[in-house]
Amino acid sequence: MDPSETRSRLNALLTAAGLTPVDDETAGKFESYISLFIRWNRCLNLSAVRDEEGIMSRHIIESIEIARKLPQGIRTLLDFGSGAGLPGIPIALCRPEIAVTLAESQGKKAAFLREAVRALGIETQVHAGRAEVLRTVFDCAVLRAVDRMPKAVAAAASLVAPAGWLALMTTTSELEGLKRAAGVEFCWQTVKQLTSGSHRIIAIGSRRAHEG
Repeated sequence: MDPSETRSRLNALLTAAGLTPVDDETAGKFESYISLFIRWNRCLNLSAVRDEEGIMSRHIIESIEIARKLPQGIRTLLDFGSGAGLPGIPIALCRPEIAVTLAESQGKKAAFLREAVRALGIETQVHAGRAEVLRTVFDCAVLRAVDRMPKAVAAAASLVAPAGWLALMTTTSELEGLKRAAGVEFCWQTVKQLTSGSHRIIAIGSRRAHEG
């Protein structure tokens, strides 16, 4: 698929999912990201999905939808266990007002993230290590398809600032266990079905502001 076809197909998939298409500049950046993803995926296990159509329909569309469902007013965001940059890179492309940090402990995947950030020309930080060692907090932490998800959610919750947000891409069957892992400081008011189906949801919890 040539670049113009990739951009057209991306917007066609967004429209079919009931989502607003992206503008030409953003579509071009997504085309570059997808192309880089496919090249690196040949020798590095970024995803079991190998073809362009599958990457767009399985990963990119959902990540764009997540970016749009995040609350307004978020200034800093941590993509905990970013892997191939999903959903952190699409969030950075769709929500340029958010300073995104991609945390990935596997060195080769972190190298891919650094190359993607360079190629796309986005002001996104890559933390090549375990997110748990970070000494800062974020307005929002987001997790999607992370290994040992309950443990990861508990760790990510500690990196959310008071009155900040924790966004979880999960399924309806797993949600209650992940809420317990996040702890009692989070109030879960937003649970939205994702157009990707298969009971996929985004759950967004707000951390209570510290009193006194």
